[in-house]
Amino acid sequence: MRTCVAAGCALHIIGPTGFDLDNPKFRRATTNHITWADYTLYSSFEDFASANEGRGEFFFMTRYGKVPPSDIDFKAVDKDIYLIFGKESTGVPYDILKAHLNRCFRIPMAGECRSLNLSNAAAIVIYEVMRQLGYPGLSMTEVQKGGDFLESYDISRVSGQ
Repeated sequence: MRTCVAAGCALHIIGPTGFDLDNPKFRRATTNHITWADYTLYSSFEDFASANEGRGEFFFMTRYGKVPPSDIDFKAVDKDIYLIFGKESTGVPYDILKAHLNRCFRIPMAGECRSLNLSNAAAIVIYEVMRQLGYPGLSMTEVQKGGDFLESYDISRVSGQ
């Protein structure tokens, strides 16, 4: 969720989920990024697919993919790009992957490693897509403290000199 907010991406949450979006503990765990997240909740993959097919291209992250995301030309996609990640425990269901074999990819990693944390994997892939697209809509400078913050930073204030 935080990565989607940072990258200016919409988040599509496909149920069933193991969490309750309305639970105050969940909101606290997301450090309230849910407040800024552009998200839609779907009851199933079928709901998600019927609502979004034709609007965009689906790409599936799986350890069984045969190409890295850097080998996919996301710049050539003239529709919305949907990056689909599965549950941390089981991934995307096999029947969905099998129906989209030509849209499966994987993050290269050491053979001894089964998978990455879902949040880390999503960040890697989202920023690869954003890199290929030229980081549309994202700031290339620090906004909150100013683009010249380091140049104007006075070290003597911190070191007591």
